[in-house]
Amino acid sequence: MAVAVATGQSESLDRDGLLLWRDSAKLAPQGLVEGMHDLTALGGVWVRILVGLGAITALLFQRMRQEAVLLAGTIISGWLLNTALKLAVSRPRPSIVPHLTQASGHSFPSGHSFNSALVYIAIALTFAAISQQRRVRWTLIGSAIVLSWGIAFSRVWLGVHYPSDVLAGWLGGAGWAFMASAVLHKPALPRLTPGI
Repeated sequence: MAVAVATGQSESLDRDGLLLWRDSAKLAPQGLVEGMHDLTALGGVWVRILVGLGAITALLFQRMRQEAVLLAGTIISGWLLNTALKLAVSRPRPSIVPHLTQASGHSFPSGHSFNSALVYIAIALTFAAISQQRRVRWTLIGSAIVLSWGIAFSRVWLGVHYPSDVLAGWLGGAGWAFMASAVLHKPALPRLTPGI
């Protein structure tokens, strides 16, 4: 996606995507607009910090220090990666349509999309790993994916990101969470006991 943005190959997707969702926003009832503001707020910095700290605290209360440290490391390293990508690309925010919410900083990749996918999916994967029930694992992971994708979608709908920003952000954050889980959480798995 970074190459497509840098070479201008994403221009038509970005323009058409923004205009499509802005046309639908004009026809939307006021309640939907407020709902999009609420949804995008779930990907805000302070909400992500509080949710992440809550999950880490819950793990520490369960005496799962290794899992807590790995979750914190996953979130912090992902945040650093997203920040580095934003600085490297330095893409300005879209000006094709008026913004329906306040936004600042660079546009690519979407910080809301990257970090909400990272935080919610990493937490879901961490807690799924300590459950013996497949339904619980799938529910946790599926809910995190749906929630983070909704947050990413809201950024385009509100006009503060191009579609390529949120696609790259969501894939980057989700990919980082899954990769970290696959690489880092293996040592913790043998410690599980049935019935937890």
